[in-house]
Amino acid sequence: MKGLSATNLKAALWETLNDVKNDKMQAAQGDAIAGQAREILRTVKTQLQICAQAKRNVPTEVIDFAES
Repeated sequence: MKGLSATNLKAALWETLNDVKNDKMQAAQGDAIAGQAREILRTVKTQLQICAQAKRNVPTEVIDFAES
């Protein structure tokens, strides 16, 4: 399994979209995957907002997620 990164998340979403489009996956399953991706991104956004409000440095895990 690949590590969690923005690049890997994007690739997984494109793969899911293509699988749904090519009838290799049911739309409901693709929707569930997309929902999980949205929650991951909301979590990262929340972390960034907290850092901004507290005037703290962005955590390394968030930077690694975005840049790797």
